[in-house]
Amino acid sequence: MAAEGRAVAVTAANATRYPVAPGYRLNVRSGPGTQYPLVRSLPLNATVAISCQKYGETVTGPYGTTNIWDSIAPGEYVSDSYVHTGSDGLVAPRCA
Repeated sequence: MAAEGRAVAVTAANATRYPVAPGYRLNVRSGPGTQYPLVRSLPLNATVAISCQKYGETVTGPYGTTNIWDSIAPGEYVSDSYVHTGSDGLVAPRCA
């Protein structure tokens, strides 16, 4: 069992992280839209690991207009328009 725990930790540590747009304290929502409750705000210069992505409310941010929302933890979503993924499409699997 200990080996399994280490493997998960290594996988999580090596997850690709994407930078949030400079100068923004990005709001994290409980679902893919601004109508969902605010969970927390990310600090300036944050990076996020995207576990999956989901379509939701269309938002315009520094990286364009999109309806893609990034899941950064269970029940935590940020608009992809504030995350520099280098793509206008999905960069992670679709959320269930």
